[in-house]
Amino acid sequence: MTKIYSGGRAKSAPLLGRDTEPTIFEISSPGRSSYQLRTTGVPETPLASFIPAEHLATEVVPLAEVSERDLVGHFTRLSHRQFSVDLGAYPLGSCTMKYNPKFCDAVAADPRLNSVHPAAPAPLIQGWLELLVTLEETLCEITGMSAATLQPAAGAAGELTGLLLMRAYHEANGDARRRVLIPDSAHGTNPASVTLGGYEVTTIPSDERGLVDLAALKAALGPDVAGIMLTNPNTVGLFEEEITEIAAAVHEVGGLLYYDGANLNAILGVVRPGDMGFDIVHMNLHKTFATPHGGGGPGAGPVAVSSRLVEFLPGPKATRGDDGTFSWSTPAHSIGRVHGWHGNAMVLARALAYIEVHGGDGLTRVAQHAVLNANWLRKRLEATLPAAYDRPCMHECVLTSSELKAAYGVRALDVAKSLLEEGFHAPTVYFPLIVDEALMFEPTETESLQTLEALAEALETIAQRAADTPELVQGAPWSTPVTRVDEARAARTLIPTEDAATRL
Repeated sequence: MTKIYSGGRAKSAPLLGRDTEPTIFEISSPGRSSYQLRTTGVPETPLASFIPAEHLATEVVPLAEVSERDLVGHFTRLSHRQFSVDLGAYPLGSCTMKYNPKFCDAVAADPRLNSVHPAAPAPLIQGWLELLVTLEETLCEITGMSAATLQPAAGAAGELTGLLLMRAYHEANGDARRRVLIPDSAHGTNPASVTLGGYEVTTIPSDERGLVDLAALKAALGPDVAGIMLTNPNTVGLFEEEITEIAAAVHEVGGLLYYDGANLNAILGVVRPGDMGFDIVHMNLHKTFATPHGGGGPGAGPVAVSSRLVEFLPGPKATRGDDGTFSWSTPAHSIGRVHGWHGNAMVLARALAYIEVHGGDGLTRVAQHAVLNANWLRKRLEATLPAAYDRPCMHECVLTSSELKAAYGVRALDVAKSLLEEGFHAPTVYFPLIVDEALMFEPTETESLQTLEALAEALETIAQRAADTPELVQGAPWSTPVTRVDEARAARTLIPTEDAATRL
């Protein structure tokens, strides 16, 4: 396609097509602006009269000068090149990314919420405080725990908070412990959180079924074990069938069980972590209940605990008084704040709206449909991309492209990139690390049978293409705005400027 601009600046802004979108600096033209301020009759006042001269830049910052029309058009065209949860299937595994009801957006847009800041004095925000208390009580009912903090801003923050609670509990008992057990199929943030929490990591291998090796677990236990970080179902998408025995073994040596809530979508309304024996549970509200977290935020990662840990929770936290009013209070031996005490309030409001609109029976159907969809996809693709473990999965299925690699030199990354050509977002690849050429799909409960069939057909097409013309798969994608890049080089030598292409 012929570009209709050349040199340092585009000749026209309304450019469409894969290779024709200029940068904002190329659109720039001296004297244009995308804002309007009334100046007639208003005397000019030197900027230095408001801001001390030493705080003003001595050189003009080379910002782009564009009209509002060109600015809106530019970013709208860029947005059309991005995949989103609202656009189509987003089957990333191990990290629930699903379509969310617009009802939740409407709740967050309600001025009765968004025009009142939850940090205002408690007598002025009784509605907000009631919402937070109700959400805490609801999350405790869903997880089978005694109390919760809503402060953590995301799952990793929830992990660290849980480990700090674990540490506070042991220290209060005069117990110096130094190790935390983590299965080799754990989420990638778990080891980092353990290190930040001041503990050492002991890795527990998986057995031939893809579950925690119980014998290896028991051999690793001892009086210096503070606890275990586990999620159930695990990262391979399989339910830990021996969870009660795992819990008993860890509790027997005085350790605690931490539940990584990344896979909570699989068990809503069916089974509760508290009933499995867990002491600490973090929840990704932005994934399980309301707002996908892609792009860095905002998120919410509340942590719920069993009765023995309630007094250590972060504070202040919203509480319900005997007279029916609401206020802030701090637990007796609180570990202190881990975020703004009201948490990411709008995400919390969205999550409560999601829970309320579904109800208990609706949340159960969420889990049932998520598990059904994942198993349907697993069976549908067993002749093309076999499952890493040939057994029923939960909400996500881990497939492997090791056969394609052996036969045609086509790897999991090639399959994932080729999916972009077929109109689907790529799944998670090469995770968990214990599966060779892993492709992890989580279709979630929100995708229809027609969408799953189309996804399966796309993968079958890619597999056939790998057999016929493997080089096409190995070089994919070909038709996207940005084709295959050297991701390792991009991560190590990132050039985040508009002239990056000329500087390589």
